[in-house]
Amino acid sequence: MVVSQSGETIDTLAALRESKRKGYTSLAITNVVGSSIARESDGGIYQHAGPEIGVASTKAFTSQLLLGAMLALYLGRLRDMSFNDGVEFVKGLKTAPEKAGAILQRCSQIEDIALKYAHKNDFLFLGRLSMFPIALEGALKLKEISYIHAEGYPAAEMKHGPIALVSEDCPSLCFATEKDTLSKVISNIQEVKARNGEVIVVRNDSCLLPDGLADDEIVIPDAHGAIMPLLAAIPMQLLSYYIAVERGCDVDKPRNLAKSVTVE
Repeated sequence: MVVSQSGETIDTLAALRESKRKGYTSLAITNVVGSSIARESDGGIYQHAGPEIGVASTKAFTSQLLLGAMLALYLGRLRDMSFNDGVEFVKGLKTAPEKAGAILQRCSQIEDIALKYAHKNDFLFLGRLSMFPIALEGALKLKEISYIHAEGYPAAEMKHGPIALVSEDCPSLCFATEKDTLSKVISNIQEVKARNGEVIVVRNDSCLLPDGLADDEIVIPDAHGAIMPLLAAIPMQLLSYYIAVERGCDVDKPRNLAKSVTVE
């Protein structure tokens, strides 16, 4: 299974061709009908998200998260997922538009936080489990459009290197979206605060933090785990956007980047 917004990404296309040479069935998730990857794969899913104009893909990424969840549901029901679990999964997916809209209603709060940190030149993003890829996405978006050095890292691996970056000049953004790991996330935040680092926390309504622990909080709605990464990605995109605008950067055409990487 390969994923490419444009369907022309050269390294992804090379992987697809190598897979086919070795006799594997190849499937694709892509946004562009008739693209090279769409033509050469054995099957797959079109995103139908509409043209992605900005270089730093946002709606395409969000669409890929949703399609990934839908594909997981399909494969799960083919194997061991129960009917009741499948129903709850579908109910969760159907709430995505409403809950995403609720986050967009909080744009002004996210903008205020962005203005506070726009002058920083380093950032650390920390996430556990499904939030680790969203930490990577947050760091990528920030570095792409605002030119701030940013690292995304598993929060559980914080003491294996990234903690060396923590200082007054390097804020950390942490995700607190799962009750099962909340105590460990709080421990991560305390480690950062002990080293005079500022902390932004993205949390859902039910994951409450001790008063005054975080410098700033972005609250997103409670949701089924299937769409929590999708919802958590939206504040990352908005935060990067507002920081880039404040720094005078062109958010649609960041320097040195191309819309599709078609050559190695």
